[in-house]
Amino acid sequence: MQPHRQQQRPSHPLLPGHFQQLLGVLVGARLLAGGSILSCRHLTPLTAAWACHRRGNETAATLPVVASDKLFFWLFQQRAERLQPLVASLLPQMEGYVFSAPVLKEREYRLDGLFLPPADQPEWPTLILEAQMASDPDFLLRLNAETGCLLQQQQRQGRPIRQWQVVVICPSRQLNFGDPTPVEEFVERRVVWIELLSERLPPAAPPLQRALGMLLLPEAQLPACSAMIRAEAAGTSLGTEIDDVIAAILVSRFSGRTVPEICAMGGITVEDFSSSVAYREIFGLGRQEGRQEGRQEGRQEGRQAEAAALTLRQLQRRCGSLNPNQQARIQALPLSALEALADSLLDFEGPEDLKAWLGGHGS
Repeated sequence: MQPHRQQQRPSHPLLPGHFQQLLGVLVGARLLAGGSILSCRHLTPLTAAWACHRRGNETAATLPVVASDKLFFWLFQQRAERLQPLVASLLPQMEGYVFSAPVLKEREYRLDGLFLPPADQPEWPTLILEAQMASDPDFLLRLNAETGCLLQQQQRQGRPIRQWQVVVICPSRQLNFGDPTPVEEFVERRVVWIELLSERLPPAAPPLQRALGMLLLPEAQLPACSAMIRAEAAGTSLGTEIDDVIAAILVSRFSGRTVPEICAMGGITVEDFSSSVAYREIFGLGRQEGRQEGRQEGRQEGRQAEAAALTLRQLQRRCGSLNPNQQARIQALPLSALEALADSLLDFEGPEDLKAWLGGHGS
């Protein structure tokens, strides 16, 4: 079945034309609307909720910005236990967990995150992280399939996973992620939703969840929200590093803005921001950056390689596996062409769209 085609994507005045956001963001997340459906009383509770939501939402909600994969990797790479407050219902602690982002070899797809428990705690669940920041009618089916691929891969590698849960970070679980009927048991038993829209936050949402919600808040609300999060984080495990976390989130969302603008939004001094771990590690920035031409060229090549890798990942989600010739052509594209492809692929329905795009952009 072909996915719902987005005829027109609304733009947002806050979005800079930065490649990370073109890949990590689907602006104007559209909910499937229209068409006849069964009466909700004939459906299971989960399917009924989806069907009624689909029928009752005929206009799309516009989400301002979401995060790149790099942000979530940075958040948990060195501190896997940062996730614990978000999954407190599953785990009272996460000491000893190890974070990684393994590649599913059969699907040529990299997971957003995998949290493995310590070897001496086999009864603790493995956590599979997926950040899905926009509507996608195929998401639930894909999530179920990719989870199965991971379990098979771990089994073949002699590292079987017995206890596991899937953690989905998203603006709202009410976005159109597809009809849950075929995977209803998987969704109800295995998926834990971490919602970020302000109206979906639980009253006792931990500081990290509120901080991630800054990816979606109107810009005018960010300074007050940042101050509130700092106050809430004081005295918690996040208290000593909340400035770095907020800096990482704002850099991810507003990477095209000037440092003073980002600092004003986050309530951070320019000096503190420029020396923050997030500023240095996420985007490879620092006070000495740009002083040597060779380093500039190396960074440009690195950005092109990273852009190609991220574009391939997004294309594989939209179009399925690519043949070696297509992969080679995409990897050889200059950064400007990769940016154009990253924008265009948001409307792709399948491999024919990619073939047409490549045909119109040279040999």
